[in-house]
Amino acid sequence: MMLERLNAIKTEALEKLALVKDEAALRTWENTYLGRKSEFNSLLKGVKELPDEERKQVGAQSNALKQALYAALEAARGALADSGRDWEVERIDVTLPGQGHMTGHLHPITQIEHEIEDIFTSMGFGIADGPEVESEWFNFDALNFPPDHPARDMQDAFWLEKQWGKKKYLPRTHTSSVQVRYMQTHTPPFQIIIPGRIFRNEATDASHEHTFHQFECLVVGDKVSVANFKHLAETFFTAFFDKKIEVRLRPSFFPFTEPSFEFDVNCLLCNGVGCPVCKGTGWLEIGGAGMVHQNVFESAGYKRNEYQGFAWGFGLTRLAMMKYKITDIRLLMSGDLRFTQQF
Repeated sequence: MMLERLNAIKTEALEKLALVKDEAALRTWENTYLGRKSEFNSLLKGVKELPDEERKQVGAQSNALKQALYAALEAARGALADSGRDWEVERIDVTLPGQGHMTGHLHPITQIEHEIEDIFTSMGFGIADGPEVESEWFNFDALNFPPDHPARDMQDAFWLEKQWGKKKYLPRTHTSSVQVRYMQTHTPPFQIIIPGRIFRNEATDASHEHTFHQFECLVVGDKVSVANFKHLAETFFTAFFDKKIEVRLRPSFFPFTEPSFEFDVNCLLCNGVGCPVCKGTGWLEIGGAGMVHQNVFESAGYKRNEYQGFAWGFGLTRLAMMKYKITDIRLLMSGDLRFTQQF
């Protein structure tokens, strides 16, 4: 009798399940046929009162029915979930190309700096660094600047209002301030490069900025001459621009070198014809150079006339402009992503 009722429940439950169209009806069906108060559970409570042989048969049938009903319930639940999906929206065309993600990259100034460092390190140079906020002594005094030198004026330097004791500080106006710092802790011979950012209080235009990047080179030893500098400059610029570059030296004056000169290269933006960047001259001023003044060696703790050396510096931003054909130096530090994303 119980077996017949179990079979009837199974038949009825599966027929009712076939008519279910939504989640609410499915929950009602589950409570009706598998809930605690369902007829199926009531019948199971009476199995223990049956004779042994019949109890085994009814128990096995009850377990089979329960498993069948739960399997049918899960199948119906999955079918309802699938029926509510928009398969066209979820369709994936595996033949379409993947979508790329935007990634960051190095600023053009940083790219140029790394390239220059690679060239110099391949020639045996080391890399030195120093603070951007420098004391007056390292920025001017140790480099043989007289107390009344115009470079100390507000027209050329940004001075910090706060002083520490009698010391005055400023954002460095050149990377030459690292020269004495390095020489104080190193004994010649050595050859180093000093890349870094510098600050000058001057008007901006297509070829001048108040904040820009510079590159310093210092070579010190027993027998170092201007000829060594000339050869090094030609070697570097030839490697950097991957072509023979003409270098022009002009006599000049710097407190920290004697003799001193400025060096130019032919303007690659206009190929020497003349443009706003080179101010129509066909030449682009790259930097200054000269033999290190013996007063600077004394400031670093060396004996006078014990060593010889040359120092030269140039603007990284100028080289970036020539390398990438940039006509306005102000674009490099503008922060405009439309510009920097081109590199």
